[in-house]
Amino acid sequence: MVVSAPARKKAKRARSPGPASAPTAAADEYLYLTGRPRLRDLVRFARSHAATPPNERELTDAWHRAHERVRRLETDEAGLADNPPMQPLGPEYEPLLAELLQDPLVRDGFNTVPTDVALVELDRLVVYQKHIDLTYARRLGQALGAPDQQQVFRTCLLHDHDEPPVKWSRVHHDRFVFVSPSNDLRFLGAVPLQREQLKDYPERGKFVGLVGIAVGLGSNFLNAVYAEKRLILNNGSHRAYTLRRLGVTHVPCIIQHCASRDEVDAVAATEVRKNPDAYLKDPRPSMLKDYFDPQLHLVMPAYRRLRQVTVRFEIEENAVPAL
Repeated sequence: MVVSAPARKKAKRARSPGPASAPTAAADEYLYLTGRPRLRDLVRFARSHAATPPNERELTDAWHRAHERVRRLETDEAGLADNPPMQPLGPEYEPLLAELLQDPLVRDGFNTVPTDVALVELDRLVVYQKHIDLTYARRLGQALGAPDQQQVFRTCLLHDHDEPPVKWSRVHHDRFVFVSPSNDLRFLGAVPLQREQLKDYPERGKFVGLVGIAVGLGSNFLNAVYAEKRLILNNGSHRAYTLRRLGVTHVPCIIQHCASRDEVDAVAATEVRKNPDAYLKDPRPSMLKDYFDPQLHLVMPAYRRLRQVTVRFEIEENAVPAL
């Protein structure tokens, strides 16, 4: 797992831009969990994403109905997220597991906390992602058909790391912009590089050091964080949703075991790090099964969006007293 080193170089993750050329932009269908996020979050999402946003009264009424459902669930299903089963993989998984563990993205990407692979029950997973791209999920479901055990494993953990298109360019002397349709595009960290690690480096003086600011695609394995007796889905929401929709109830999952909030802060998604109590302490947090509860979500056509990562750096050159 790449860790960003402190430096004066700055990497800034930008929000994806608004729909380009609205008259020709393709509209997908999005599912949005409501009733639990703040009402204003739902209104903001609809205004910024929906092709034809519902009016504010409709959104408010839908949110209040869902909010009442959430309050009932906090009593009727209190503790449902606690102590989810994590079943060790049987011998039938050994060839697939061996293939997975040879993947450098696994070896290098899950070293921060103790990690293993186990079967988890989809309906018992806590989720932080509020929306699902139904158009993408349907395409994935059509490709899978009726998946067998091996297909399920490969969908979760052994897909071929297909690389979606990424375009990038220098837009200013101190700024580079990367754009992709994939939500996995992200800042991967700042790393020091040695001369022998570089090929065809143009000589512009006597080389003494180089810092690389890495942007790329995440590993995209279906993985969860286990903390305080709960499993929080960390990555793979669309595959988990699609498989559950196809009738699959248990899936193999990489599990990162966190013994403290500090470890949660090191490996969990940003939303979980910002508000951990909502996922670890709430008597009935948002769970994957909620995506299938018509009382807890809205479906709306939404313009397709691109993810943009902007990398910006600054250089300071000063004269300082010699020691």
